[in-house]
Amino acid sequence: MEVVYYKEYSQSLGREMEWKRYGSKGRPVLFIPCQNGRFYDFENYQMADVWAPWINSGQVMVFSADTIDQETWSKTDGDPRSRILRHESWVFYLTRELAPRIREIANQLNGWEGYPFILITGLSLGAFHAANLYFRFPDIFDGLMALSGIYSASFSFGTYHDDLVDANSPVDYLARMPKDHPFINWYNQKKTIICTGQGPWEIPDCTRQLDRVLAEKGIHAWVDYWGYDCSHDWPWWYKQTAYFVPYLLGQRSD
Repeated sequence: MEVVYYKEYSQSLGREMEWKRYGSKGRPVLFIPCQNGRFYDFENYQMADVWAPWINSGQVMVFSADTIDQETWSKTDGDPRSRILRHESWVFYLTRELAPRIREIANQLNGWEGYPFILITGLSLGAFHAANLYFRFPDIFDGLMALSGIYSASFSFGTYHDDLVDANSPVDYLARMPKDHPFINWYNQKKTIICTGQGPWEIPDCTRQLDRVLAEKGIHAWVDYWGYDCSHDWPWWYKQTAYFVPYLLGQRSD
């Protein structure tokens, strides 16, 4: 497996950002780690080993990003407006700086031309980020695998609301979305996977809330609830990833 480290300056964030690429061929996948996670968690926590069959066979190349959660969603004692503005800068970095670089690299290594879409996946708070990016930017991301996420901004911002907090709270902005919104047709042409366990440290009610909103809007998704033995931890995320990736890549229909 080819592994390449990148460190590039972000105009959006005003600092250098680090990321890695795993693999040299195939569809691009963006991986968002857990809360306060770093780009190297994909490798250090052996998630690269789980993805290895698809990476080594040239079906995908995975790009692992850095978070800035400690400045935003985790900084619950900070000024909420400043926190959400900083988060939006990170969103702009991912969608307007990192995503174009991913497409550029994918085109170069695969010998493609055009505008390749990016699959996105995340764990825990990373699942929240992945789902938020997927639902906000269906012109960039064409498949989602979100594991053990929370999908309302209230977990970090409480009762505080403003335009940007509401724009980063999937259960809220999807609930307001008209049923004839063009994004819904876009979503329904993609693979959307949302999974949670019901065991220790999981919060399945957050997934149920999103599940109800998706059903009300006619948004097709595979929302899966694993058992009461399934905890909020890496060993279960390994199992879920291995189970869902074939469906995400269109190799299996369930």
